[in-house]
Amino acid sequence: MTTATMSYIRYRPWNIGRVLVWSLFALLLVVSPLLFPGSLALTMLSQMGYLIIICLSYNILLGQGGMLSFGHAVYVGFGSFLAIHAMNMGDKGGLQIPLVAIPLVGGLAGMVIAILLGFVTTKKSGTTFSMITLGIGELVASMALMFPGFFGGEGGVTTDRVYGTPFLGFTFGPQIQVYYLIAVYCFVCTGLMYAFTGTPLGRILNAVRDNPERVEFIGYNTQRVRYFAFIIAGFFAGVGGGLAAINFEIVNAADSLNAIRSGGYLLFTFLGGAVFFFGPIIGAVLLVFASVLLSELSKAWQLYFGLVFVFMVMFAPGGIASLIMMNLRVAKFGKFNRFWVLYGGLLLAAIPVVVGAAALIEMIYHIQLNSALGPVLNFFGVSLDTSGFGSWFGAVAILAIGLGILEVVRRRFVRVWGQAQEEIEAEIKRMELA
Repeated sequence: MTTATMSYIRYRPWNIGRVLVWSLFALLLVVSPLLFPGSLALTMLSQMGYLIIICLSYNILLGQGGMLSFGHAVYVGFGSFLAIHAMNMGDKGGLQIPLVAIPLVGGLAGMVIAILLGFVTTKKSGTTFSMITLGIGELVASMALMFPGFFGGEGGVTTDRVYGTPFLGFTFGPQIQVYYLIAVYCFVCTGLMYAFTGTPLGRILNAVRDNPERVEFIGYNTQRVRYFAFIIAGFFAGVGGGLAAINFEIVNAADSLNAIRSGGYLLFTFLGGAVFFFGPIIGAVLLVFASVLLSELSKAWQLYFGLVFVFMVMFAPGGIASLIMMNLRVAKFGKFNRFWVLYGGLLLAAIPVVVGAAALIEMIYHIQLNSALGPVLNFFGVSLDTSGFGSWFGAVAILAIGLGILEVVRRRFVRVWGQAQEEIEAEIKRMELA
């Protein structure tokens, strides 16, 4: 058996490994609300569903095309607004579009806006492209207040998703029915975007990302390739926006079109791993946890994720997905056993670092924002006195001890990791020569 046949579980005409992965993905979408039946969990799962579509659509630009966009929220937002206006039209007795087709209305809206704006945007690449997207995004966000009839002004546009005749008995009033609608679109859109990566356009888009000069040399128009990819990304972004409108039944221009929302898509797609297809899925999950859970636990949650972003850029620029794939590579060659203890040591050493740093940050934020409530704050069951020396000294001491232990374990980990990589490379060369 050759190396190529050993790399995949493949039995013609079926790729068993791929079928297994997609089956598990579908099963996870089906059973998730059964495993986590609470209302908060159901709300978070619904948000994860449409954010997966949005982050994957953004990754068509960033990961597959190398186009760093700061205005992706424009296409998501227009998808949301057109979807919510379509729902209101049906509710008032106008054009009756079934709710299950409303996300497609959002997708068409995102695609049309991408056709209009993308032709200008994709004329340039690199930093110039990024600045153009930032300017267009801010321009659209500013103009939204000038057209209150469409964008609803500061209050936004509201709707009622329960209108018309039920679809196969589903009214989509209960949140569980909305979740499964989102789950179906999530699975289908994820499959379509994965299929896009294997199309001629998807392949040439990767080539434009890696070496645009060579692509032009062999006769392709790189601007046209970027433009077509931009339109496809706009369509799926609009689908995600339409699902968001169905889920919340309200759309606000201040929250849907601004650069902060676009930056969130960029940040979490990068954290998940833009290099790999499943990376944005991880990023979408992290985005929901950050916006729903961590924002309730601490007012400094954006600072924490900023620090995590800096850490990932410095030590894991490929995102979480790259860390997973590197460890899977080590496991494939049977060398992961030597890392169990080291990973445990890194985790234990990271705990005092996180606790000490978080205590310092929370005390500083308490002094700045909540000083009127007194000098004492509750930090996960521990009372910290910002006016006393003991709390500050204790937090600094815990942080310093944790950093010391972490550095010792890190050096050991780097040494063992380097040895394992050298052994893997040597084994690969032996397999190639055999």
